[in-house]
Amino acid sequence: MMGAFIILMLALPVPLFSQNCPLCYTQAARSSARLLQSLRSGILILIIPPMFMSVGITMLAYRKRNQFRQNEGPETEQ
Repeated sequence: MMGAFIILMLALPVPLFSQNCPLCYTQAARSSARLLQSLRSGILILIIPPMFMSVGITMLAYRKRNQFRQNEGPETEQ
């Protein structure tokens, strides 16, 4: 299964993964250093909150993983 996935990934053309907005590309290519720095900062600002949210949800799910699981040990007789 994993081998088929790797072959599929190698068979796909590289430009398929690099599709971006031509307008954004030309604007960034013609911009000044100050605008490029602002663009990089904006990208970080847009990436950091979802990253922390996904880490928080993952940690919450990890902590609560056994809350609804039934005890799997031997039952004690009374």
